[in-house]
Amino acid sequence: MQADFVIVGAGSAGCALAYRLSASGASVLVVEYGGSDIGPFIQMPAALSYPMNMARYDWGYSSEPEPHLNNRSLVCPRGKVIGGSSSVNGMVYVRGHAMDYDHWAEVGADGWGYADVLPYFKRMESWHDGGHGGDAEWRGTDGPLHVTRGPRDNPLFAAFVEAGQQAGYPVTQDYNGHQQEGFGPMEQTVWKGRRWSAANAYLRPALKRANCDLVHGLVTRVVLEDGRAVGVEIERGGTRQVIGARREVVLAASSINSPKLLMLSGIGPAKQLRDHGIDVAVDRPGVGANLQDHLELYIQMAAKLPITLYKHWNAFSKALIGAQWLFTKTGLGASNQFESAAFIRSRAGVTYPDIQYHFLPIAVRYDGKVAAEGHGFQAHVGPMRSISRGAVTLGSADPHAAPVIRFNYMSAPQDWQDFRTCIRLTREVFQQPAFAPYADYEIQPGASVQSDDALDGFIAEHAESAFHPCGTCRMGARDDPGAVVDPQGRVIGIDALRVADSSIFPRITNGNLNAPSIMVGEKISDHLLGVDPLPPANDRPWVHPKWQTTQR
Repeated sequence: MQADFVIVGAGSAGCALAYRLSASGASVLVVEYGGSDIGPFIQMPAALSYPMNMARYDWGYSSEPEPHLNNRSLVCPRGKVIGGSSSVNGMVYVRGHAMDYDHWAEVGADGWGYADVLPYFKRMESWHDGGHGGDAEWRGTDGPLHVTRGPRDNPLFAAFVEAGQQAGYPVTQDYNGHQQEGFGPMEQTVWKGRRWSAANAYLRPALKRANCDLVHGLVTRVVLEDGRAVGVEIERGGTRQVIGARREVVLAASSINSPKLLMLSGIGPAKQLRDHGIDVAVDRPGVGANLQDHLELYIQMAAKLPITLYKHWNAFSKALIGAQWLFTKTGLGASNQFESAAFIRSRAGVTYPDIQYHFLPIAVRYDGKVAAEGHGFQAHVGPMRSISRGAVTLGSADPHAAPVIRFNYMSAPQDWQDFRTCIRLTREVFQQPAFAPYADYEIQPGASVQSDDALDGFIAEHAESAFHPCGTCRMGARDDPGAVVDPQGRVIGIDALRVADSSIFPRITNGNLNAPSIMVGEKISDHLLGVDPLPPANDRPWVHPKWQTTQR
């Protein structure tokens, strides 16, 4: 088997690459280890807690025991399925803040400033505001990826936004437009009641072309000859074979599997590779380093009125919701239920939001476990720009073995201060008049948890990953010894090999990572084709006029 371009991974960026590269007339082979994404557990938005907890769809990765989180090992779901993590995620759509990308450019990712990436966000979107308003001139309207808003029928969604305004924060009608900061509606990758994954948006249309094919198998290494990637070795049916790449190989296998594959191919920290008996092709110490993630807490309140989703938390109601969705693609099953959000700044002098909220009208965990019997609601909250860094390393030269994942969560003192601030600011929001008809008492952390020490104990025991790992093949200048790829995604030291997924992020973006990951696939496709990048945008984001002196 052979193609012009071989893409490893049919995830968020890989699907976008397949779509754009095949549209040029080039032949494309996409290699994916996971199976089909067809089925209600993936396609029904409200069933989002199921696929990320199913071995059929998830690689099943976990971190090493985290010393600052009571030695807990935190799960790290990554999609092992067509569509990758876009088929198992929460379907939340967040571009990130403009200053995220300006920072990328400042640290060596030339051509990745906000003005450079905004045209690609527009190109990928078909945006539908659902009658809630927004910034149409900042949005795309004819791209493959449908972006919608939930109906926000539950009064708690409006109460959350109103409470934020009462607490002194701005309101934004479109956090993906010119003003991220504030409280407002949350966006989702759902279309006509179905999860609109990268597979639905990009891969299926690409596979209808004669020059694009999907191959199932486990990629064991990149095949290198004289400093050039010439293909990949895959294993399927108990045998190994090589798929040749006439032009380039692109790794889009996730921030966990892309560095793993580079190391298995002899590209990475030389000592680590030799320790596992792997011949060193290129000594790049940055491979696997710079691992980042978002942690979050669930601040949960008991509800005075029986208006939360808890009334549907029984087998009969779930069956009715499922049946309605199955036959009509409508009802509660047609939304991820994350329909209100907020982005705020933690303290005076912070130039742009560093705290994110997802609001949910039920007190429940991602694994589907209800924290308390009875009606409740919660805000998922966490800091956006932790300075803690971890690493992905090899545990074995066996391609079937899981890599060793150490996030080093909460290793910086500032992390603890930021999380305490998150809890206290959330309590202020829930104490506003807008919640008076609905909020009863605090389920967790609980009213008795007030001191810094008590809050730190709660954080250590209850902080969970928001499932946003990134940064392990950092993009930077070619003379940067810590960079893995250059600003065109080319692996430094090897020809005809690129990385295009969230692993190339120099620093984590302000929000969920699916949208930026797809954008990376869109932009790297132009670099692969050698076409001029889209013209930079002139739009500039809104910044709070009083950020220099006060938060509110």
